[in-house]
Amino acid sequence: MWVFLSSTRVAVIGAGRIGSSLIQGLSRCGALEVVGTGRRRETLENIARLGAKATADNRKAVERAGLVFISVKPIHYPAVAREIMGVVEGRIVVSVMAGVRLSTLRETLPGAVVYRAMPNINAMIGRSTTALTGDRDAQPAAALVHEALQCIGSVYWVPEEWLDTWTALAGSAPAFIAELIDAMVLGAMAMGMPREVAEASVLNTLEATAQLLSRRKVHPAYLRDEVTTPAGTTIEGLKVIEKRGVKYALIEAIEATAKKASVLGGIIDRRVREELGEKPVFKE
Repeated sequence: MWVFLSSTRVAVIGAGRIGSSLIQGLSRCGALEVVGTGRRRETLENIARLGAKATADNRKAVERAGLVFISVKPIHYPAVAREIMGVVEGRIVVSVMAGVRLSTLRETLPGAVVYRAMPNINAMIGRSTTALTGDRDAQPAAALVHEALQCIGSVYWVPEEWLDTWTALAGSAPAFIAELIDAMVLGAMAMGMPREVAEASVLNTLEATAQLLSRRKVHPAYLRDEVTTPAGTTIEGLKVIEKRGVKYALIEAIEATAKKASVLGGIIDRRVREELGEKPVFKE
């Protein structure tokens, strides 16, 4: 299945939650070699536990790789860019950093084929919902990146201008869903049900409902109407949801999160450019 990865050396710069998930997933998928980098001893030990080679030298890691993931906090990117300058030419580089735009990546990583990806926290169990943007026609680079990201979950090609909305819809959504789950569990507890039973019930129902909608490919409202009977129990709960504006609140939450992501993305990208220079010229 993993046509390109089996002959590819991969470097993952930064081994936080997403970086560690990438290392674990790529190793599981059978990449020719996976090298992870970190600054602390604990990080390097974790990389080794995940089955990859560990090093504190970003430049050496990139020199050996054909595919490079940059998974550091955006504030650390200028230092990383300076460290790997001169060795990225001809390599495929995927940024999973929030806010750093493709145009900035191309200017600061001259000669590299660059992509942006936005996974979510579910990458920790290999179930990320990941957005990918960049030159999809640049083959075989695009196919390799897509294949590599499938090691941590589902991958969707999107225009770069959608990434802020994606941040709200897939990046922040696990937090919103967790809040809804907790609210439903607390409601059951208020009626006397033990928390562990209520939580298991909600989690199982949520997972199964998502699978049902995915398989049947019907509008969520259609499933809602199938559950709701005249003068029944479900309609009483739906009346409360409508009265309290729960649906409207969720719409507003997605809009507000996307707008915040856009503002922060602009600030991050501007700071990176200021630190590296508007038109950086990297020399050996």
